[in-house]
Amino acid sequence: MASDSCCSTQLIDGDGVFNVTGIDSFIKEVKLAECGLSYAVVSIMGPQSSGKSTLLNHLFGTNFREMDAFKGRSQTTKGIWLANCAGIEPCTLVMDLEGTDGRERGEDDTAFEKQSALFALAVSDIVLINMWCHDIGREQAANKPLLKTVFQVMMRLFSPRKTTLMFVIRDKTRTPLENLEPVLREDIQKIWDSVPKPQAHLETPLSEFFNVEVVALSSYEEKEEQFKEQVASLRQRFFHSIAPGGLAGDRRGVVPASGFSFSAQQIWKVIKENKDLDLPAHKVMVATVRCEEIANEKFFSFSGNEDWRELEEAVQSGPVSGFGKKLSSVLDTCLSEYDAEATYFDEGVRSAKRKQLEEKLLQLVQPAFQSLLGHLRSGTFDKFKEAFDKALDNGEGFSVAASHCTQSYMALFDERCADAVIELANWDTSKVRDKLRRDIDGHVSSVRAAKLSELTSLYEEKLKEALSGPVEALLDGANSETWPAIRRLLQRETASAISGFSDALSGFDMYEETKNKMLTSLEDYARGVVEAKAKEEAGRVLIRMKDRFTTMFSHDSDSMPRVWTGKEDIRAITKTARSSSLKLLSVMAAIRLDNADADNIENTLNVALVDSTGGAVKDRSITTVDPLASSTWEEVPSTKTLITPVQCKSLWRQFKTETEYTVSQAIAAQEANKRNNNWLPPPWAIVALIVLGFNEFMTLLRNPLYLGVIFVAFLLVKALWVQLDISGEFRNGALPGLISLSTKFLPTVMNIIKKLAEEGHVPAAANDPHRNPALASKSFRNGVNASSETSSTGSSEVIENDYSSSSKQE
Repeated sequence: MASDSCCSTQLIDGDGVFNVTGIDSFIKEVKLAECGLSYAVVSIMGPQSSGKSTLLNHLFGTNFREMDAFKGRSQTTKGIWLANCAGIEPCTLVMDLEGTDGRERGEDDTAFEKQSALFALAVSDIVLINMWCHDIGREQAANKPLLKTVFQVMMRLFSPRKTTLMFVIRDKTRTPLENLEPVLREDIQKIWDSVPKPQAHLETPLSEFFNVEVVALSSYEEKEEQFKEQVASLRQRFFHSIAPGGLAGDRRGVVPASGFSFSAQQIWKVIKENKDLDLPAHKVMVATVRCEEIANEKFFSFSGNEDWRELEEAVQSGPVSGFGKKLSSVLDTCLSEYDAEATYFDEGVRSAKRKQLEEKLLQLVQPAFQSLLGHLRSGTFDKFKEAFDKALDNGEGFSVAASHCTQSYMALFDERCADAVIELANWDTSKVRDKLRRDIDGHVSSVRAAKLSELTSLYEEKLKEALSGPVEALLDGANSETWPAIRRLLQRETASAISGFSDALSGFDMYEETKNKMLTSLEDYARGVVEAKAKEEAGRVLIRMKDRFTTMFSHDSDSMPRVWTGKEDIRAITKTARSSSLKLLSVMAAIRLDNADADNIENTLNVALVDSTGGAVKDRSITTVDPLASSTWEEVPSTKTLITPVQCKSLWRQFKTETEYTVSQAIAAQEANKRNNNWLPPPWAIVALIVLGFNEFMTLLRNPLYLGVIFVAFLLVKALWVQLDISGEFRNGALPGLISLSTKFLPTVMNIIKKLAEEGHVPAAANDPHRNPALASKSFRNGVNASSETSSTGSSEVIENDYSSSSKQE
């Protein structure tokens, strides 16, 4: 892009100092950075006061300072000046070099001449060499020594870059250009041939380095109009100079316009420091610096991008829908801007710096991406747990629910990962996916273990409930069918539980071996419940034995309480009750849950504990072997033994000791009852009484009045018998009865006399029961009450005496 107006700046001053600030301002003013590769650089060199600035001003519309001929020939341009051409496409920059062979620098001019010439050749696409027409063919013409030195340095320092050398012949004479050009080309070829060449360029032709053009112009002072026409014609050749076939169409290693300032500065720095400069290496260096600057600029631009900021903030709190597309769009925009600005730099450097920019950008956004993956993983895992629990609550099989939910939510995670993936990055999400899968598998295993434990506990509880109570009841009523009944109960309840448990486990899709192991464990648990209950009951066997003995001893076959009337066979009853208790002990002595269980425990106990006591050892000198003097039962494993033989012997001894009192009490009650029922005299006494009392009996028959007296006496005795409860008093023995009667006899007699006296004072009308029923009823109640009171008093005294006597006996 060319500007319609011209601006200029001094690029390098007369002391060789590069004007960095000036060129940066110049580039901004002419907007050179926007040109990319569409720009050209033209420079001019030649003797001092040879009209270089004048030619440039007319040719390119620049405003370089021109020499005032009226003030004499002197140095006009100092250092190197830079200007932009007005009205030429593409953007063309012109450098006006300080003239050579000037008297102002004296003998030191050659150093700056060589430096500036070398700089012009390194930077420019087209170099105008301004020379006088009459110098053609002369050996010591002004530019020939300079060209020779420049060619030599170019051969040593530069790789070929195809610079156009345009020799502008000034003040052309009548000699046609067709005759001048061959001579000039021959001189240039001689200079090229005479230059010492490095080994790499011994056979390199001049055309490989330079494209030589020759142009002739008339004298500006003598033929100004003709000069201007020729310059205008020459100006047309600079339009589209970089197009193929143009003046600069064959250029190589072009530095993009945005890197021109830095490139020119570095080239001048290397030339000033006399360092070797390889143009392709310089091109790479310029591209490296500029591409890095562009990359850094785009990186900071991306860092402050609002879209990226919003995504970064949003992803901290939760998953973002369309994260990958949104972020990829921002990244693509940033990289596209980089590509647009760095497109003209060296491709290798540009690509490398673009790769570095990509890596920096991806490194910047990776934490957000990882955070998003974390949200996706945790969110998917939470939803999986919720769906899995819901499926189980709805009654779906565990394995089916686990498989279905796992596949669904792993697919959901993959879908969300695909939505979050950044196209530019090839990030691996497999680790996060594997972590999610491990979390899901771990949760499934945890729930599986909990469910299996819950099922196991449920069926164990059912078994415990179904076995504990019935087993306890069966052991409480121990008999020959107790253990067979327990075995049948165990088999029935275990089979029922195993069936239900097996059906419940079928939904867990487990190995058959594992399933069988769990079923076996449940069977063992059921057996353990029975064994534990048996051990528990074995610990209370003595209490059970005493309860059974008491129940059987104190109740008859109809379960009615026994009344010891004296007709009962206490010995037989005791033996039966003890045999039943011994049966309970034999049942509780060992666990018999196997069908093959058969033992002689009951027989052993009968022989050792019952038979041995029934048939006493006649010969005490003969020592018999005690079958209970052992810690194990014969043919019974120790694991199935609940009560050892020694313990049975000890328990039986304690049992007999604690039940003897009950037996003795029964015997005492029976004897007392017998005594109470035997108050009449013996039969022989009755016969003697009848024989001896015959005369008295006849006397009573002859005198009926005696019968009335006897009847009244009988009534009095009967009243005393009832009031004193004589049969009850003698129930506990004769002596206690007599003592008790002696204390109550007199009060009872007095009470009867008092009642009779009271009855005698009542008027006849009032005393007539037929006329006054209320009085009769009252009298009856009083008699009954008095009788009851007397009876209760006597009974209480008897109970107290009985209790005291029992205490003494104990």
